[in-house]
Amino acid sequence: MFSSSNCATTSSFLATALVFLGLALRHSNAQLNATFYATTCPNVSSIVRGVIQQALQSDTRIGASLIRLHFHDCFVNGCDASILLDNSTSILSEKLAGPNVNSARGFNVVDNIKTATENSCPGVVSCADILALAAEASVSLSGGPSWSVLLGRRDSLTANQAGANASIPAPFESLSNITAKFSAVGLNTNDLVALSGAHTFGRAQCRTFSNRLYNFSGTGNPDPTLNTSYLATLRQICPQNGSGTALANLDPTTSDGFDNNYFTNLQNNQGLLQSDQELFSTTGAATIAIVNSFASSQSAFFQSFAQSMINMGNISPLTGSNGEIRSDCKKVNGS
Repeated sequence: MFSSSNCATTSSFLATALVFLGLALRHSNAQLNATFYATTCPNVSSIVRGVIQQALQSDTRIGASLIRLHFHDCFVNGCDASILLDNSTSILSEKLAGPNVNSARGFNVVDNIKTATENSCPGVVSCADILALAAEASVSLSGGPSWSVLLGRRDSLTANQAGANASIPAPFESLSNITAKFSAVGLNTNDLVALSGAHTFGRAQCRTFSNRLYNFSGTGNPDPTLNTSYLATLRQICPQNGSGTALANLDPTTSDGFDNNYFTNLQNNQGLLQSDQELFSTTGAATIAIVNSFASSQSAFFQSFAQSMINMGNISPLTGSNGEIRSDCKKVNGS
């Protein structure tokens, strides 16, 4: 497992302090708040963290997988745990949408968290809030920043498979298309770059980037923005006629640690996905200056990342009497 250096830990503490200050000054979604479970389930954060700590012992990828679930959930009908619903007679599961099928993972850990919260506080904690809390715990346990997660979401009664296919940014899309998808859910360019920084840990299947290695944009040649030494390494992992399911580290330097190396990788033309590298290599893009800023200051990245996670978590939550608190995250109550 990754262990933060003293410098990284200091940066994390600084970023955390700044995030808490920012929370006090920022007008966030008034319907969500950090103390939502203060009386009904006061130990919920420690419950979530404990389950993830245990999962990390046998699966170093799980933190990156859990934050990806939260991301893919929020971009489809808002942060409502719709991604967790299985197929049924009335639901076409988002798990089977293109961006998720055979790649989204961590559902078993979410189920374990749900079981633990139900044992401690039955019928209280939503699956949508579990995803938000799991994302924060996954980042902080991997050496990244902590932030005060805003809570009070309720769970959806349906899923939107077509919306998942249309709304979730794809790894081979242009920067302009991805920027438009972020804008559609109220997130700006800084959010885009900061949240892309989650690719500082985790893995990606060869099929999501192999076109960059052999036949970029139909040219029959590799992506010219790809570092040639890195290209040779990736071709060994992903042979041209391979299955496409082999895994490569999103960050070749500190693959399981949450730090700002993702951005220095982009500066060195070592972004794994096309959507990663375009943040730095798209001529004239507003994202370039942000990449440079985060590459030069881990604390600046940590502060922005934490705030952008809060922003993303505020996308169209179900609150009040809308939706429900599912007893089983995989299915609607009573089904």
